[in-house]
Amino acid sequence: MGVLLATLTAGLGSALPASADETPTKASPKVELVLDVSGSMRTRDIDGQSRMSAAKQAFNEVLDAVPEQVQLGIRTLGADYPGDDRKVGCKDTKQLYPVGPLDRTEAKTAVATLAPTGWTPIGPALLGAADDLEGGDSTRRIVLISDGEDTCGPLDPCEVARDIAARGIHLVIDTLGLVPNAKIRQQLTCIAEATGGTYTAVQHTDELSGRVKQLVDRAAEPVVTPVATKGAGSCTDAPELKPGLYTDREKFAEHRWYKVELLPGQELRASVSVFADRAVNNDYGMLLRAVTTHGREIVRGAESGTGRTDAISSGLRYPKPEQDEDERTPETVCLQVSNSFSAPASVKTAPGMPLELTVDVVDAPDEAADVAAFGLGHGWWLLGLLTLTGLIVGLLFGWISRWRIAVWRTR
Repeated sequence: MGVLLATLTAGLGSALPASADETPTKASPKVELVLDVSGSMRTRDIDGQSRMSAAKQAFNEVLDAVPEQVQLGIRTLGADYPGDDRKVGCKDTKQLYPVGPLDRTEAKTAVATLAPTGWTPIGPALLGAADDLEGGDSTRRIVLISDGEDTCGPLDPCEVARDIAARGIHLVIDTLGLVPNAKIRQQLTCIAEATGGTYTAVQHTDELSGRVKQLVDRAAEPVVTPVATKGAGSCTDAPELKPGLYTDREKFAEHRWYKVELLPGQELRASVSVFADRAVNNDYGMLLRAVTTHGREIVRGAESGTGRTDAISSGLRYPKPEQDEDERTPETVCLQVSNSFSAPASVKTAPGMPLELTVDVVDAPDEAADVAAFGLGHGWWLLGLLTLTGLIVGLLFGWISRWRIAVWRTR
């Protein structure tokens, strides 16, 4: 969805000034993962294992995939004090791994030592994480993973998040909840929204690692400000989108249309996420389709859910085959976003659910263009060769069999 930030070279502060024609090096993005290690993380309800075990497994997968340019740190809350003294328990947060270039082995070793222990001081942990990320002008992101509400009031973590946002340091807090509880959802959603972040409920290890990887990758990309748009009820009236990030709202079971202009030799890459920001019925799905202006479907992407997550995403890729120079006419591709969400009668359907649409247009690989043009790509040559070989072998076998029979009869 954009070009990754250039890697920050070591010793930048002491380096010689860059010449006028050199491109300035951008600061490396900073990310801190904040993990709840309170006593409730012992509960065994994630894929047959404890929440703590699932979190450790997810962290190992995330640490393997962190982009080289990202400076990453880890902070814990509730990891050390097992007692009943509230005052002590609500100070139980510390930095497990410092924000900086990642030593994957060292970070994994630190995570392996964690065991569910004490309280849930979310507010103090957020304040500590904000301090950990201070300095420089890079993008900053906190990813909070928790299975419960803050237990250290009256310090409201939502107010803490608002105070962090008021500092003007461009710090985004994303939250992930391991329990689909209304109160937990409300608190974690409030924390995220205060800084322009997102809240996601997850109950499977692969969902947890996948979402954290996505958020870390997002921090590694240049900051993109979403553009508000409004999809139409048909492709004819749809807004034309350029490459970028767009936001919209879609009601339950609604279809919204957008369109993109594509030249021969280019590839359209699009993805969409719909966020269930209210109570919805289980079993839902979403569809992203690319169709021609005449209604013929080109390609589609679909995803379904069962109520265990608050965000559902899908994507598609469409490479337009290259043409001769005198035939290079652009094509209008219509993008349709649909959903099958439903909700109890007491839930309001307006405004629609938040929708995030990413559109990118890149030069298509030659192989992709071949696949689009011939369907089987280079494989049709192999199929033809195998067919011809089979025909020849069959004829030879039949001729030899008839010859042997004829010889046997003459004996």
